[in-house]
Amino acid sequence: MQLTRPLHRALTDCPHRTALVDGGRRVAYGEVAGRVARLAALLHARGVRTGDRVALLGMNSARYVEAIYAVWWAGGVVNPVNIRWTAAEMAWSLDDCETRWLIVDQAFAAQVPALREQSHCLVEVLYFGDGVAPADVVDVEAALVGRAPMEDAARQRDDLAALMYTGGTTGKPKGVMLSHANLFIGTLSASASVHREAGAVALTCAPLFHVGAIGHLLQLIGHAATVVLLPAFAEVAIMQGIADERATETFLVPTMLKRLIDHPRFGDFDLSSLRSVLYGAAPIDEGLLNQALCAMPSAGFVQFYGMTELSPVITALPASCHLPTGDQAARVRLRSAGRPIPMAEVAVIDTAGQPVPPGRVGEIVARGPMVMQGYWGQPQLSAQTLRGGWMHTGDLGRFDDEGFLYVVDRLKDMIITGGENVYSAEVENVLLLMPEIAACAVVGVADATWGERVHAALVLKSGKTVGSDRVIAHCREHLAGYKCPRSVEFRDALPLSAAGKLLKYEVRASARAMPEGETK
Repeated sequence: MQLTRPLHRALTDCPHRTALVDGGRRVAYGEVAGRVARLAALLHARGVRTGDRVALLGMNSARYVEAIYAVWWAGGVVNPVNIRWTAAEMAWSLDDCETRWLIVDQAFAAQVPALREQSHCLVEVLYFGDGVAPADVVDVEAALVGRAPMEDAARQRDDLAALMYTGGTTGKPKGVMLSHANLFIGTLSASASVHREAGAVALTCAPLFHVGAIGHLLQLIGHAATVVLLPAFAEVAIMQGIADERATETFLVPTMLKRLIDHPRFGDFDLSSLRSVLYGAAPIDEGLLNQALCAMPSAGFVQFYGMTELSPVITALPASCHLPTGDQAARVRLRSAGRPIPMAEVAVIDTAGQPVPPGRVGEIVARGPMVMQGYWGQPQLSAQTLRGGWMHTGDLGRFDDEGFLYVVDRLKDMIITGGENVYSAEVENVLLLMPEIAACAVVGVADATWGERVHAALVLKSGKTVGSDRVIAHCREHLAGYKCPRSVEFRDALPLSAAGKLLKYEVRASARAMPEGETK
């Protein structure tokens, strides 16, 4: 359970196999291992010791991957910084976990002065990018020339490997502590749900500061696959990359998948090499899933459900459950998050902490070797979240009689109106049946009469129009009256985190001032 072990194995078994493709740069596994060992030596020379945190701030690249493994090789802990944060938010995350070293690329070199000014912990910045390094910053490429490699520190098992800051979908981010064993076992268990042949080529565009992307990367390196890296999500670049490299696999969040399929040039590229499309990090609506299955018939779709605290997944819905079928039970199963992966124990419990029978909704909890060590510097929150030996996810769900898990809502997003529970995901699925609606978010808003009222924020498809009365009438055709929106607003876009997750607390905050029935 040592995260650097796959590099040692690849160095022996396939040193000449292409490991990373980054634009015009192709790096073999042997070269990657050598650069990782030399970069680790540089970090050690600059003072990094066992357990020290090293932050990474950059776009997806071969160097970013090398930096991740070099920090582990040196015995350190990676702190991948959210690239969409402001300098103040980045500085806060550095100080929160006392990070003294920062590795930055050319895209974020201009942020260095502000980070130095606003962080009281940051001591040294290393530039690992193209071109000439900025002044007062260590030039990594220059420093690697002629540098001797260091021995692998061989950190493993319960040793801390990563501090992954949550996307903050419900407020201030928390530093999730993940060990080598957490990530290693999580990766191994998730891999069991994916058919991955020898010679696999995977295109990666999800940001590597996100645990889902790092989890996918660990699967690929563990399989000695070729990883094609794109700096960020871009529809044409993804399709071009899949076609040019004959990629057999990719990982997308649902918002990415929708933008890809809806792109006007989608049909211009040969995507027939794809054998696996992994998706997760956010719920997917049935309409989009059916559209994706038709658009990419050569690919087997695999859904993962989890969160940062679970390294990162606990259930999987395999490709065998995504086959086109007229069977109603199979269609319903497509709405599930699948069954627990190996080594993950998952339960649904009531407010007293007792398991509930299949069909009944409760909080989803999990335990097993993939569960986080806790939140950095927050022992009380850690104890509360991990109480009773279970990781309390804050998600509401139910099992069916065959052991498939259905995620119905976030516990904090459940709406209680007039004493009745309303699961926002159920209302959202109904809204997305309307051909005019591209995206939606349903939240509860304080109401003097009902306690909370159901509020819908909608994004319409280009060129489409629809009124709030028609929206509410549509809901009444499919839902009980208390579940239907009492207020509707129209937006140009919904607020999303960098990982593509909907920020419902922002929707809720802007909706509080709206009286019942009003639209804007």
